[in-house]
Amino acid sequence: MMNGTLLAIIIAVVVVVALLAVAGSLLVRRRRLRERFGPEYERTIEDSDSRRAGESELRAREKHHDSLDIKPLDSGARDRYSRDWTNVQQEFVDRPEDAVHDADHLVTSLMRERGYPTEDFDQQLKDLSVEHGRTLEHYRAAHEMEAQSTEHKATTEQLRGAMVHYRALFDELLSNGGGQARHARA
Repeated sequence: MMNGTLLAIIIAVVVVVALLAVAGSLLVRRRRLRERFGPEYERTIEDSDSRRAGESELRAREKHHDSLDIKPLDSGARDRYSRDWTNVQQEFVDRPEDAVHDADHLVTSLMRERGYPTEDFDQQLKDLSVEHGRTLEHYRAAHEMEAQSTEHKATTEQLRGAMVHYRALFDELLSNGGGQARHARA
């Protein structure tokens, strides 16, 4: 009789400990995703049917990103892109719409050279969100203004804002993530 009671208590304690371990693991994973994706975490969760679906989407982004061969830029390429950006900024004075289009093309070219796929804007956002989630809203805003400028519906102030937004992502991509190469992990 005593052994049965003791066994029931042990089983109950083991179940509670297992549940606490699972809950702790979920909280750690959630915190890691929040830290990695920054504001993109909340955006993805809000756009998903559930927190679980959103977090699954973010983990899928990480897995896809890890399969990419993201390369650092050599100093010559960084210098070339810096000069190109300076030229785009100077162009803004006389031809703001053209400068915004050129900034978009320059950022896309930089992404491509670093190893990011650039064919689909939505996929670009997903791929960039893994390493650049804190500047992704800048890219969205710049891209939206670039689209408006294509239709000649953007004001000069909106175009200036687009340049500032493009610059935020441009600087981050140019810096190689703080100088550290991020290669695909097998």
